[in-house]
Amino acid sequence: MRKEARMLLDRSADSLVLAIEKFNCPWDRGRQEITLLLLDRAFELLLKAAILNRGGRIRDPGKNETFGHDRCVRICLSDKTFKCLTGEQAVTIQIINSLRDAAQHYMVQVSEQQLYLYAQAGVTLYADLLKSAFGSTLSAHLPERVLPVSTRPPRDLHAVVKAEFDDVKALVAPGSRRHLEARAKLRSLAVIEASLNGVRSQPGESELEKIVTRIKKGESWQKIFPSVASLGIATESTNTVGVAIRLTKKEGQPVILVPEGTPGATTVAVRRVNEIDYYSLGLKDLSEKVGLSQSRTLALIRHLGLQERDDCFKIITVGRVTFKRYSKLAIELCKDALKTVDMEKVWALNNPSAWQEAREKQ
Repeated sequence: MRKEARMLLDRSADSLVLAIEKFNCPWDRGRQEITLLLLDRAFELLLKAAILNRGGRIRDPGKNETFGHDRCVRICLSDKTFKCLTGEQAVTIQIINSLRDAAQHYMVQVSEQQLYLYAQAGVTLYADLLKSAFGSTLSAHLPERVLPVSTRPPRDLHAVVKAEFDDVKALVAPGSRRHLEARAKLRSLAVIEASLNGVRSQPGESELEKIVTRIKKGESWQKIFPSVASLGIATESTNTVGVAIRLTKKEGQPVILVPEGTPGATTVAVRRVNEIDYYSLGLKDLSEKVGLSQSRTLALIRHLGLQERDDCFKIITVGRVTFKRYSKLAIELCKDALKTVDMEKVWALNNPSAWQEAREKQ
């Protein structure tokens, strides 16, 4: 393993140990916030270590700053060379990151059941990524005695959310003067809902008050927070993490990549966007934007492996007709590549004849 990757992995494990320690500490002052901050840091450093370990880079040329959290998630989710995340795993990391963001920049009140679920799901995912990306086990990095976060795990995410929702209903009941506390509790659910919809934003007081109004009108939590309702949990007992918890999604609610560069957007969502709008370019359109012929543009696409990336390419079927479509991100990647690649070599290796010959040899 590369030295930098090893150092990042060690510091990532340090953050995970401290997150578990803070979760299990006997007093509450700052406990939720520090747990979320450390869990979030543990995953960002882990993903950076995974990218480096597979020969990638975590800085743009000439830049001092390393890639941010969302870019690391996107690389590990969609780049074929560095892919080590599934959509559901990315959702878990994103939920932790969104709650951390709310805790760091304002305040959020998460129930003990919710905090346990996200903390234990984080520990489970960390163990899964150690195995898939590094061939290692959690017990090789952490003392076994600290691995179980709790001995009484909740079994149903929906029951946890309903209990939280019922608490809020009681806090906003007629005669109650605890609206501030109610909004603090609602903020965690609103943050997760926005995150799952691909939006990185902290709900304002007016937005939370609108949710309170809907609660008073008798709307169900599933209607107010439909994306949260699309999630579930799967639990199992293991020798590695004691109790393994993984966040899952229901059928019909696909995990998708949100277009890169969308202002205020997170990396993934659990609802379907208009795919034709996202994958808005045919090969001709792309070639015109890039400034190459269609055949040379296709050679460059093959060289860059863009058809292997979910955020760049998709085959869309309308009736019995299929269309090969590209996203606007493909334009940026092609233009960036043209600054450094030798197109004559790219063409020699990826023109139609060479491409077909290479496929026949596979």
